[in-house]
Amino acid sequence: MERAAEAIREQLMVNNEEFQRLYHEHARYDAELEDLSHRRYLNDQEQAEEIRLKKLKLRTKDQMEALVHRAQGV
Repeated sequence: MERAAEAIREQLMVNNEEFQRLYHEHARYDAELEDLSHRRYLNDQEQAEEIRLKKLKLRTKDQMEALVHRAQGV
């Protein structure tokens, strides 16, 4: 089943603008989190930003998976 889902993700990446947008947003949040993770110490504002980015990243992943499930006909 995972192979089928992966094939659908690849198809959506090529043909679905919403999935593409979500994918790029997810990647951007991931890159910003990666930048924060390289810092030795996070101040209060940076810690709040890390939490915000994690929530946004999770939300976009959930939205992408919803599109995959819709494409599977589930």
